[in-house]
Amino acid sequence: MTTDSDPTQSEAPRRKIIHVDMDAFYASVEQRDNPELRGKPVVVGGAGPRGVVAAASYEARVFGVRSAMPSVTARRKCPELIFARPRFDVYREVSGQIREIFAEHTDLIEPLSLDEAYLDVTENKQGIASATELAQVVRARIKEVTGLNASAGISYCKFLAKMASDLNKPNGQAVITPRRGAEFVAALPVAKFHGVGPATAAKMARLGITTGADLRAQSLEFLRQNFGKSGGWYYRISRGIDERAVQPHRERKSVGAEDTFLEDIFEPALAREELAKLVARVWRHTDDKGLKARTVVVKVKYADFQQITRSRTLSVPLASAAEMEALSFALLDPVFPVAKGIRLLGVTLSTLSGEDDEAATQGVQLSLW
Repeated sequence: MTTDSDPTQSEAPRRKIIHVDMDAFYASVEQRDNPELRGKPVVVGGAGPRGVVAAASYEARVFGVRSAMPSVTARRKCPELIFARPRFDVYREVSGQIREIFAEHTDLIEPLSLDEAYLDVTENKQGIASATELAQVVRARIKEVTGLNASAGISYCKFLAKMASDLNKPNGQAVITPRRGAEFVAALPVAKFHGVGPATAAKMARLGITTGADLRAQSLEFLRQNFGKSGGWYYRISRGIDERAVQPHRERKSVGAEDTFLEDIFEPALAREELAKLVARVWRHTDDKGLKARTVVVKVKYADFQQITRSRTLSVPLASAAEMEALSFALLDPVFPVAKGIRLLGVTLSTLSGEDDEAATQGVQLSLW
């Protein structure tokens, strides 16, 4: 039995989990649909001075172009870069096709985004005993139906399946067996751990923790003292232990939208005007999905990239777009007057409830540029 004081002991049965991750999904769809883009460095995103790369083809990655990179930086790294405007309706349609392929094999599907998901195939509809073989079948079927390549990681837990899917990208797969789990984690830099961001990795480095082996050498008390509730999680994964189940109906966390402006905003009236557009977009999406929210979050990013957020949670769900707009304005107004311009505004609804389980899998961002 697993206890809080001794999380290394577990009697839970071994699962067979596959993490499927589409290769350069948005960019690959664009290359599929436009033969002139094939074999060329392509990014999906805004090409303007405030644009951001949402996805980069592997030809673009050779030049160091990555997602979330400012488009100006990406173009400097690769002057021949081709920008494609995003077509989220197409990406959602293809994602739906992929989800149908998953469902041919298991009902235990946990989508993480449009282009990746966990599958629990411990028991599967086709009766394929080998998860490695099943991953090959799924990837081949995705290629047949969509014309796109997928990579996969296979392991006994979600954490290691996620890490394995990156090992042989693109268009490959890798297996981490229970026997290899702890050994694999020990050799891995903590900065590459899924869920360990740059700030946490830097803090770990200051504490002398740079690898999984370093992390495993720390006591549970030490990790809890320095990382709070996450300390127990780090203690377990450093030993290759992750007992989280694949959750086919995860509660949706948030729905948000944001826009980056061509020129910095200094005037409250203009900021309100832009925020109202975002509010309308987010409210329309949640209303269409039958979702209700109690929390509004407004994000402000300044010209120097400093970012702040302001939020408010109500005791009952918001009743209308007008109420959401009024609350958003109330969160925005104290920001003014501004000494430095605003380059981005965003608004998010969270603490969600509703009937749309099909979409209720993760936070959804409606606009990134």
